[in-house]
Amino acid sequence: MAEPAKNQAVDRTRIFYVPERARVMTTRQEPSATFVELGFEDGRPLNHHPGQFVQVSVFGYGEAPISVCSSPTRPESFALCVQSMGNVSRAIADLTPGDWVGIRGPYGRGCFPIDRMKNKDVLLIAGGIGMAPLRGLIQFICDNRDDYGRFMVVYGAKTPSDILFREETEQWTENPDLDFYRTVDEPDDEWEGRTGVVTEPLKEIDIDPENTIAAACGPPVMFRFIAMDLLKKKLPEERIYFSLERRFKCGIGKCGHCQLNDLYVCQDGPVFRYADLLKRTEAGEVWAPEKDQDTA
Repeated sequence: MAEPAKNQAVDRTRIFYVPERARVMTTRQEPSATFVELGFEDGRPLNHHPGQFVQVSVFGYGEAPISVCSSPTRPESFALCVQSMGNVSRAIADLTPGDWVGIRGPYGRGCFPIDRMKNKDVLLIAGGIGMAPLRGLIQFICDNRDDYGRFMVVYGAKTPSDILFREETEQWTENPDLDFYRTVDEPDDEWEGRTGVVTEPLKEIDIDPENTIAAACGPPVMFRFIAMDLLKKKLPEERIYFSLERRFKCGIGKCGHCQLNDLYVCQDGPVFRYADLLKRTEAGEVWAPEKDQDTA
């Protein structure tokens, strides 16, 4: 891919509107996604918070919002994990080391509550591609391990071949400072781990509801069931967080594609407290526990 003409220095006050050039450092194919590692032309860090996203421009194709899947504690580069869903994401997946893209952001005021999590037990639940946004938070907590209590991660994939970051998740399994639970919906003949949906290993975990904060990312269909299980464990609604992906387009709350009642997910999120989501009619109808479930 040809290198674009070099831009003049970018005014930092305009960073939300003007893409900055970033070079592709490495790429690799993940199950159903492409991992891309990037670095800015001037060598500066992205300075993001876990849970934020960036707008990625591929010259000649357009722009798409992508979650950052690396930690700010590793500032020499930043990483994205991209599913090929449209023209822009397919173009991102075709990038090779040395190619250039434009980056706007990072965006999102609602991030994972890393300060509130300090000195608390942390429980993270990822379903499918939802592991990508949570990867940065996992790295962040591992890099600041003394600041947090018990650390638990539950990850569910459809099949063993769909497991993202396979080598890294194997390391997490061996990490004595991390309780890592991995499961698949449909095992193959070689799979020796847990089998079942992501909520199955969640049932195994005993938590201290007064000292635990939980966060989840994945298909929206799983949110209600995760909430039900966490509420059964007496975890308060205000200690549960969900990272939403909802038809992002502009990234700055102008186009309205991601609107959720009075919220713009790109601007006010993408991470929200469950208690706040339940106050919105559209979200409450989708993610509220069933009325006949005993969640008291």
